[in-house]
Amino acid sequence: MSALLDLSARIIDSGDHTEPVNRITQELSELTDDVAVVESFSHCIAFRTGEGLVLFDASHAATGTQVVAALRGWSDAPVHTLVYTHGHLDHVGGGAAVLADARRRGDPAPRVVAHENVPRRFDRYADTDGYNVLINQRQFGWLADKSAKPENGAGELSETVGSVDRGWLPADLVRPDTLVRQSLELSVGGLDIELNHAKGETDDHLWAWLPGKRAVCTGDLLIWHFPNVGNPQKVQRYPHEWAQALRAILAKEPELLLPAHGLPIAGRARIATVLTEVADVLDHVVRETVALMNEGAPLNTILHTVSVPETALAKPYLRPLYDEPEFAVRNIWRLYGGWYDGNPARLKPPADTAVATELAALTGGVTTLVRRAEELASAGDFRLACQLLEWAADAEPADTDVHRARAAVYSARSEAETSLMAKGIFTYEARRSERVSAES
Repeated sequence: MSALLDLSARIIDSGDHTEPVNRITQELSELTDDVAVVESFSHCIAFRTGEGLVLFDASHAATGTQVVAALRGWSDAPVHTLVYTHGHLDHVGGGAAVLADARRRGDPAPRVVAHENVPRRFDRYADTDGYNVLINQRQFGWLADKSAKPENGAGELSETVGSVDRGWLPADLVRPDTLVRQSLELSVGGLDIELNHAKGETDDHLWAWLPGKRAVCTGDLLIWHFPNVGNPQKVQRYPHEWAQALRAILAKEPELLLPAHGLPIAGRARIATVLTEVADVLDHVVRETVALMNEGAPLNTILHTVSVPETALAKPYLRPLYDEPEFAVRNIWRLYGGWYDGNPARLKPPADTAVATELAALTGGVTTLVRRAEELASAGDFRLACQLLEWAADAEPADTDVHRARAAVYSARSEAETSLMAKGIFTYEARRSERVSAES
């Protein structure tokens, strides 16, 4: 067994969560004969066949060249087929490096396969380029200020994905030339590939079953964290369909699981345990949320009621270090119930500044709000503390004392959070208030 497979087996079998599972090394590891992975952001999974290499994902534009270099240290064969498991840029951005390598070598351009919704995603990215720069600054840009890299590996790309100079959509993005609707069977140099569409983190996801290898390429259907099913700044996710996809993969009885983030996994029973537990957690959150919706509960009640057992979140492949259950509940509400949250005052709400100004006047000024917010934060009630500080900042947007308190509380709240999603937004807001204080 390869070192990577041995590592994942040890972590899963022991429940140890002290070792990093989402690594960005840019190094290639051969897992079995003619099967390799380059650990990057995302990984590139490679199969060596009689007609050339078959690749699943090409990593990010910032890492694609390193991925190609790692592949070339393993095989001199041309790339025959590149499959995008979905259209997120950390999976497709490196496609330009793969095509550039083919041109340098004088090889034919590889076939590029993706779900039919991937080109539509690229069009949407082009339409919302500025917004995507902003949300990725919030999500990842703060990591450039941190000396320690988080386990999800995003720190390696913090400056790139959050750069306003680069924009969001790469100019040399490689679009697919072969589109899949529900399924597609391919055969390359003796390697049979069954591609299947599934909704999950995206609406354009493919997973691949390779019967000759008893292997499955899962893309982001398994990420070695709590599933990215509630990202507060991104478009709709599909938790029920995600669980269904995991159970469809499980039905194939794979003996080798190759994710696009996290460690590869070997062993039918071990894979079955992981897939079943992740699917069960997704089903649990959907079931509990929808049950409360059917009872007429408003969103706020559901958010403070539905939870995932700590024993599940302690699993090394389910820890809420990227996304988290509370965000998943919001996405389930949005999917099944729309944007109205059940509070009639928020159906057509007043402006935030109007509410803030009124509250500041009722309480005797923003100083009272700030003082109470600091007391609440000291007691660990960051939810209420931050709401009071938002009212204070909306009422007096240039008040340096307000922003100093706001920066301190959001910094402390960020440190107390586990998920990168929450840490990113709270740290971004702390930095904004720090800049206001510094400029005054």
